[in-house]
Amino acid sequence: MPAYNDALNRYRFFCRYMAFIDLDEFIFPKTNQSIVEVADEIFSRDSKTVALGINRQIFGSNGHETADYSKGVLERFTCRAPSDWHETEKKIPMDNLYVKSVINPRRAKFFGSAHYANYFEGFYSVNENGEKFFGNDNSPVTAQKIVVNHYYTKSREEFLNKVNRGRAEVSFNYLNAEIFARRDRNEIFDDGILKYRAARAENFSLESDAQRRNRVEKILINMMTKCSPFDAPPEFFTGKLETFLTCRKLAEVFGTRIGNKSAEEYALVWIYQTLNTHGILTYADLQLFVEELPEILSRPFPVSKKVARLFSEKILPAMSESAKLSRPWKELKDINFLRHMLNLILG
Repeated sequence: MPAYNDALNRYRFFCRYMAFIDLDEFIFPKTNQSIVEVADEIFSRDSKTVALGINRQIFGSNGHETADYSKGVLERFTCRAPSDWHETEKKIPMDNLYVKSVINPRRAKFFGSAHYANYFEGFYSVNENGEKFFGNDNSPVTAQKIVVNHYYTKSREEFLNKVNRGRAEVSFNYLNAEIFARRDRNEIFDDGILKYRAARAENFSLESDAQRRNRVEKILINMMTKCSPFDAPPEFFTGKLETFLTCRKLAEVFGTRIGNKSAEEYALVWIYQTLNTHGILTYADLQLFVEELPEILSRPFPVSKKVARLFSEKILPAMSESAKLSRPWKELKDINFLRHMLNLILG
């Protein structure tokens, strides 16, 4: 979990989605789209969707006793449990009800489970059909559009080699011969992921790091220079806080400059004007901003403290008053706590 949370905090502004899966898992879109295309389609249906929970498909050993490393995992193991396999009585979870998540990292607080994150207030996970669910498992199993192929056992030799391996969430390991017998499921032949991989290889290529950086920096600079933050109309700032928080982080990491000035400082001025012009934030904006505020305060620019003071003196009082009127006591408590902490930081 510390590794998952480190990844979330480091890279939440570097990608539209993040997938949190194990080394023996492969995401397989059955529609022959890319993973991103499937996610875009599902996320676009509902603005409160921040995670796609994908049911897994457990693959067995194909009867292999020993490991043959001359071939890849996908080639060696082509038999699995039935799509909707689940155990009605289970001491240790095994079945296909369990999910792994593709998430919008700018709406997630932290991971306490390998299967899903804790999301900002009011947001939730959906399955491939856009249906809400909560927790580790989606029931009934949905496996028509996208699945996670989970090569859990592999050969008996490989399974026994990981009996003493550490686990993501707990300090003990429950792997043994009984577990191998329960998870060694080979009823259904399924080589669909091999066909998908071959089809994708024909029309998919990755940018080089240099190409990606050049593309992103061009967008970043254009976003912050197409007009002045002091001349932009008020409506321009609506919904832009996440955009300029993203610009700030990317500019910091890339060391981008606009003329002889740091692009990060440009982004902080845009953030200041967004807060100053837009007034009351959505609660999701508030949560995201608070996640980033300690880092903003640590930056060596005078505008960093101006951003924090504006937030403390204008935004939080306005949001506190709004919370009183609508009576969401949890929000009000959180906002008042933030005001107290900021006042301590800023003196």
